[in-house]
Amino acid sequence: MAAAFRSHLAASRPDLLMIGCLLSLILSSSSTLGIRLSLVRTRPTPENHDTLLAFREAPAFRNSDEYCHLPASSSAASAIHVTMTLDANYLRGTMAAVLSILQHSTCPENLSFHFLSAAAADERHLRSSINSTFPYLNFAIYRFNAARIRSKISKSIRQALDQPLNYARIHLAEILPNGVKRVIYLDSDLVVVDDVAKLWNVDMEGEVVAAPEYCHANFSQYFTEAFWNDPELSKTFEGRKACYFNTGVMVVDVEEWRRGKYTEKVEEWMDMQKRKRIYHLGSLPPFLLVFAGKIRAVDHRWNQHGLGGDNFEGKCRSLHPGPVSLLHWSGKGKPWLRLDSRRPCTVDHLWAPYDLYRSSRHSLEE
Repeated sequence: MAAAFRSHLAASRPDLLMIGCLLSLILSSSSTLGIRLSLVRTRPTPENHDTLLAFREAPAFRNSDEYCHLPASSSAASAIHVTMTLDANYLRGTMAAVLSILQHSTCPENLSFHFLSAAAADERHLRSSINSTFPYLNFAIYRFNAARIRSKISKSIRQALDQPLNYARIHLAEILPNGVKRVIYLDSDLVVVDDVAKLWNVDMEGEVVAAPEYCHANFSQYFTEAFWNDPELSKTFEGRKACYFNTGVMVVDVEEWRRGKYTEKVEEWMDMQKRKRIYHLGSLPPFLLVFAGKIRAVDHRWNQHGLGGDNFEGKCRSLHPGPVSLLHWSGKGKPWLRLDSRRPCTVDHLWAPYDLYRSSRHSLEE
């Protein structure tokens, strides 16, 4: 009976079958690793009451019998460096992303997290939340000066895309310590369901950025008619096969970025946008203008993006066919908001097992 049902499901709704298999894998791996998500026991104070106790405490993961080298510091060359932004509005997503990375890493001890924060007033609370939720996490928080970029930001199609912290990825090379030679940049609205070391070890083949690229996407839609009708600007992509890539999942050669002064190159296009509107979509188009057709393409499994729907309505979307290593809710719809509203999309149930929010009924418990 069960076999017949699976066969019927595979024929009629392969997306649901894939989601079921992924969810079974997540739940079984959690059980195998002995996850215990207990409430943070720290005594509340007026300063930390709203933030510190919001999340369950995650365990110290020991996922392999192999020897895993513990980095001496957050900037150690031997570490796998992961960078994410840290914002109170997306903190729930960040916590879920970190948990997923730790859970599926063969050697979570080798991970070093670098968080970028723009709000000085929130930094102490954010640090307390991370320390309480992940007591053994190797991490550092860096201040991103929003004033550095605010005057260069042009209004886009969605207000969330106009926040200065959304542009912090452009300034990684000047923010991170010199000892960090390579970094994986990840958005906060994703979960990793594979060993992130596989992404870390990609051969950059001399390129500055590595990411999944999508050459079947309509590339021209990311730029305005004013751009394509300009006789000089329209030549920007001549001599390269320019394809769309999502900047929410990237491996960046930080040394080459510094050497090539790529922050300045991206910002030059932002300055151009101020003079003549050549794109609509936040921080993505200037990245495409500099790097499209010049990146190291990696397997699509490392960014199943678009699960948050489009930038206007955030309607539900299904998984793309093929293997999955990373699920990304790019777009307007975020899984924690849809779950809380009791109107989740099917794919949101793949995010729920990583939700550490204390009052959530969707997260894993022993």
